[in-house]
Amino acid sequence: MGWFATDPTCTFCGIVAGRVRASRVYEDPQVLAFMDIHPAAPGDLLVIPTVHATGLQDIDETLAAHLFRVVHLLVRGLRRSGLPCEGVNVFLADGEAADQTVFHLHVHVFPRTTDDRFRLEVRWQERSRADLDDDAARIRAGLTLRGPDRSP
Repeated sequence: MGWFATDPTCTFCGIVAGRVRASRVYEDPQVLAFMDIHPAAPGDLLVIPTVHATGLQDIDETLAAHLFRVVHLLVRGLRRSGLPCEGVNVFLADGEAADQTVFHLHVHVFPRTTDDRFRLEVRWQERSRADLDDDAARIRAGLTLRGPDRSP
């Protein structure tokens, strides 16, 4: 435990290393899941890679797949736990513009009930098919770029 954590100033790395207390739910050499200390509801989980990475693009595809396999496992466990859970939101804030506040990659697993007050405020947009096609083409082009932060 802890040998993969690389940023001594990062709270989540401190949790991985055992320097910061956490209510651990799941751990393996690559991923750690623990209870959020500021939960939206009982059962609110955080799932992190044990290696320090700021965003999703900072880990390889194998680790990303494992991270989300663990999220899947935890959602099943949460639904079977007896905690109030009529639904689940899985949320990843990647970057300051996405409201990421702890800059160690983490996935939130939020248990939901029909009467909870959890809301994301979104201004939904309507885009023309031509704009959507253009956006899709730009993203496809981004998939083929190589180099730092551009590896597919």
